[in-house]
Amino acid sequence: MTNSTPLAVEMREITKRFPGVLANDSVDLTINKGEIHALLGENGAGKSTLMNVLAGLYLPEQGHVLVHGNPVRIDSPKTGFDLGIAMVHQHFKLVMNQTVAENIILGLDDPYCAPGEQGRFKPLRLDMQRVQRRIAEVSEQYDLHVDPEAFVWQLSVGEQQRIEILKALYRGADILILDEPTAVLTPQEADALGQTMARMVQEGKTIIFISHKLDEVTRFADRVTVLRQGRVVATEDVTGETSTAHLAELMVGRAVIFRIDKEEQEFGDVCLEVEEICCLNDKRLPALRDVSLQIRRGEILGIAGVAGNGQKELAEVLTGLRRVTSGRFRLLGQEFTNRTPRAIIDAGIAHVPESRIHVGSVGSMNVADNIALKHYRARPGPFLDRERLDKMSTELVDEFNVDTPGITTNAGALSGGNLQKLILARELTTDPKLIIAAHPTQGLDVGATEAVRQRLLEQQASGVAVLLISEDLDELFSLADRVAVLNGGRVMGVVDIGAATREQIGLMMAGEQAA
Repeated sequence: MTNSTPLAVEMREITKRFPGVLANDSVDLTINKGEIHALLGENGAGKSTLMNVLAGLYLPEQGHVLVHGNPVRIDSPKTGFDLGIAMVHQHFKLVMNQTVAENIILGLDDPYCAPGEQGRFKPLRLDMQRVQRRIAEVSEQYDLHVDPEAFVWQLSVGEQQRIEILKALYRGADILILDEPTAVLTPQEADALGQTMARMVQEGKTIIFISHKLDEVTRFADRVTVLRQGRVVATEDVTGETSTAHLAELMVGRAVIFRIDKEEQEFGDVCLEVEEICCLNDKRLPALRDVSLQIRRGEILGIAGVAGNGQKELAEVLTGLRRVTSGRFRLLGQEFTNRTPRAIIDAGIAHVPESRIHVGSVGSMNVADNIALKHYRARPGPFLDRERLDKMSTELVDEFNVDTPGITTNAGALSGGNLQKLILARELTTDPKLIIAAHPTQGLDVGATEAVRQRLLEQQASGVAVLLISEDLDELFSLADRVAVLNGGRVMGVVDIGAATREQIGLMMAGEQAA
């Protein structure tokens, strides 16, 4: 990009505060027309807040915005849409029991018009076939194929993301903000998204791409802006010479270790034994089919697989959140099949769930009370010892480096990385025998990822067994001793990580049985 390139967006001295937090501190950001501009920073650096200001979800305390050179006041998402700005959020805003087509036209005055040419009046009667034809045209133009008649709940996460992008394109957006778009995608889906972004730029769109995956930034972006603690620390062109190590150091202010050197570990007795477990998913269809596994004390067993192949159900079975239809599992020789979550917690199973927001924490409760969720039954009397709880919470926040204004801050106000560290602080202080960690670094920045992985290795070194569910092959190769691959709810094979290749695991993920 040259200096003469017209600007799509200019944000000047944007400041946004929340109680106890200065999220954006006089931020300046310029986005060239027709570029993919990456926005980088640690969890809590202010990236999403800044983009929520641009999309009209937040009003800043000071600063102003120009779109295509014109000063604007974006006081609502509708105003943003009218200016051609649309944001695809990390947590999708879809109505699950409606169809793809119904979600795409939701709220439109004229669902039949060409993208960007909204009329003034809603038609008295909807012609859904006409809507579906229009969706098909936009889908074909950007290679975002999805069935317009399918219900959202029937679709994979990758397909749901396509719906969100189609919603923006159908409305004629020419500035798209993608917030962590690859956090829940497989490597193949992420590559396809990169191709889609390139195609959108060729069509004249401008993309702002928030990500923690530095290799994708170097592959997809034209320029990158790095935020740290609410301030811009650098804006650079992305070239073939741009390294992920350089970007990581800009993000966190220090060198980051991308690959952890694991020490040889002595394994103990069998900690968890799973024998021919079967269970149903939420649609009452088979989710796990005769799954058998063993984990020894001091061992990390990785679970690999494309999303939706039984990983979620396996974690729920082992934590008492889902009943099995057949089979059993034992912890240190004692059977715990279909026992309650409380009994399983008391037996020493810690759980870092896939959803840190909906399962791992209570957003309306403060930091100290979220920590108390695993400790309140240990109180000496009928009432919580507030002084003791606050002291313990303060110590854990410091030990696990949870960035929060205080222990009375609601957990829902924390960034994803800090919320994950809070959950780890709670779970790892219960003296666990087994840790079930489902996607523990998904959506985290490089610094938080490094901290979480180091914590898991420390637990392994102390003799704790770890079941690590992850779609990140780099993570599995860095941490796991063995990897079991799930496909269609079945174990396709279990391989020693030292003898395995990515190609071998990829074939098993696609359904090929291990030799």
